[in-house]
Amino acid sequence: MLVVKIGGGDSINLDGIARDLSTVEGPKVIVHGANALRDRLARRLGVEKRILTSVSGYTSVYSDAELIDVMLLAYAGLGNKRIVESFQAHGVNAVGLTGLDGALVRGMRNKGIRVRENGKTRIMRDLSGKPVAVNRKLLGLLLDNDFVPVVTVPIIDERNVAINSENDDIVALLSAALAPKLVVQLIEAPGFLEDENDPSSVVAHIPREDLARREREATGRMKRKLLAIRRLVASGSTRVVIADGRSEHPVADVMAGKGTVIG
Repeated sequence: MLVVKIGGGDSINLDGIARDLSTVEGPKVIVHGANALRDRLARRLGVEKRILTSVSGYTSVYSDAELIDVMLLAYAGLGNKRIVESFQAHGVNAVGLTGLDGALVRGMRNKGIRVRENGKTRIMRDLSGKPVAVNRKLLGLLLDNDFVPVVTVPIIDERNVAINSENDDIVALLSAALAPKLVVQLIEAPGFLEDENDPSSVVAHIPREDLARREREATGRMKRKLLAIRRLVASGSTRVVIADGRSEHPVADVMAGKGTVIG
């Protein structure tokens, strides 16, 4: 079992990922982002994107009803279906889904995010939450019949409403359900960098006992990614590799030992 998280940046080589995965035997689940596409569509539609930073330093996008609509266009629509199209072109029988479809990923809505703004602490409430359960019956039905699920946000909450969530948390939840041998995180960098401004500073290996320190020191999206990975590897023997999704052969490079191995 292989789980692959495809980052949502513009420079990710989707065709190369699809080509590589067409040669990988066994069941696979794909989780993908679409943040660059979301941002472009939001600008075209005149929807303001607002970034929240929690008091503990984690960033997230404020998800009101307008932003959820943009996400449905970007993640569930164009982003998801272009990935499915690329996979099908390379003989990978992909099925595109959000967490909404068949209640594949169910979550609990956040009761509020404590943020610091203008020197004051506020509680912000929006349409976001944490994934808590996977529809194993639906997932098994697809995998047992040689389909490759291609999964993205939004997910469905306890009120049966679409909510935003972190795809890295969805990866961790799916991994807990499927116990994959390998989770591949494909990003717009050669791996986890000691210096985020120096692409040659790839850290080859991060032991699980060092993840908490790395998370504390990280900033931006990497900080949240490391939090999800730390939870993922806390129990079990799953190996995680953070690698370059922009290369000519992103998945093959991982199999050849490139990137950052965690665990």
